[in-house]
Amino acid sequence: MKAILTFVFILFIGVVAQAQETTTDVKTENVETTTVTSDKFKEVSTANGNEVARLYKNKNARVLKALTFTTKRNTAKLA
Repeated sequence: MKAILTFVFILFIGVVAQAQETTTDVKTENVETTTVTSDKFKEVSTANGNEVARLYKNKNARVLKALTFTTKRNTAKLA
């Protein structure tokens, strides 16, 4: 009986929700866009070619290592 009343109640709520008319007129405005083309480029010259950049496999390696610390209470105890 409870299941039937719940089903009828859900159907009633669904019918009431669909019966409401929502008439909202949305007016859109056209926007003109223009593209700008430019042929000016700045040349960048590297005078010193001996620059060194470091490459790490994981950028947060030190942070992750610090967050994965363990204590004596982290170990599982046998009962």
